[in-house]
Amino acid sequence: MTPEINLPVGITEVPDLREAVGWGRRDQDYPLLLERCNFWAGIRNETGLLIGFGYVAGTGLEHGYLEDVMIHPHYHQRGLGGKLVSTLLNEAGKHGIEIVTVTFASKHTSFYEHNGFVLCDGGIWRKGV
Repeated sequence: MTPEINLPVGITEVPDLREAVGWGRRDQDYPLLLERCNFWAGIRNETGLLIGFGYVAGTGLEHGYLEDVMIHPHYHQRGLGGKLVSTLLNEAGKHGIEIVTVTFASKHTSFYEHNGFVLCDGGIWRKGV
């Protein structure tokens, strides 16, 4: 199971995976998200089920944002998350994106540090909060 850049995905596959990992489906985002992001990567299992997904968004210049990195719960602890992140970061480098930021829950700190991210100060704005 290897991540593939811009893996063809059906309109409900990413929402199905979002639901499997415990996130809101956000059906309204697809396929628009795939049209607007710089690139994405996906992983399929032996039967063709989408089990991993993530993308990089931004202007396509020096800085990008790593978003929605997810691995189906039945496939955790197999190194697939690291492979997915590595694939996305390598692709970012090919596009001249030299700085990639990511926002994540604190329980995932060691995962992102292990995959080359350095913790730094930042902030987030959310409408209505």
